[in-house]
Amino acid sequence: MTAAPLILAHADGIVRPYSAVAVHRGVAYPCGQVPVRPDGSTPVDLAEQVHLVFDNLEAALSRAGASLASLLQVAVYLADLAEFDDYNQAYLDRMSHRPLPPRTTIQVAGLRGAKRIEVAAIAAVTDSCPPTASSGSLFSH
Repeated sequence: MTAAPLILAHADGIVRPYSAVAVHRGVAYPCGQVPVRPDGSTPVDLAEQVHLVFDNLEAALSRAGASLASLLQVAVYLADLAEFDDYNQAYLDRMSHRPLPPRTTIQVAGLRGAKRIEVAAIAAVTDSCPPTASSGSLFSH
């Protein structure tokens, strides 16, 4: 019998029409991360947005027993590929571990508000005590 995935609720307690992170068979699948501060604001500067989006990703992965160092794949959605070099430098500054995970970067239209980046990722759960359905803020399916 296959183990059911664990679905983590959002840390801020706000109910959304999607889950924060799903964990299944030792792999964490966080929802797409955007550069939003806890107060709901978004920085204007692209480098700040890159750092913030990876801070948010790191927090989501941590709740699932994973980390930036355990990333298996990253997909980056940029509002303007003309900003790729600036984005790439900020990415390299923020992602201090090596080797870096495989990455896809795609230009998209219509990121909401002042957001210029969204990141989707998949990571291996490396924590020896990953979350369980009884550890709070989880939905078990």
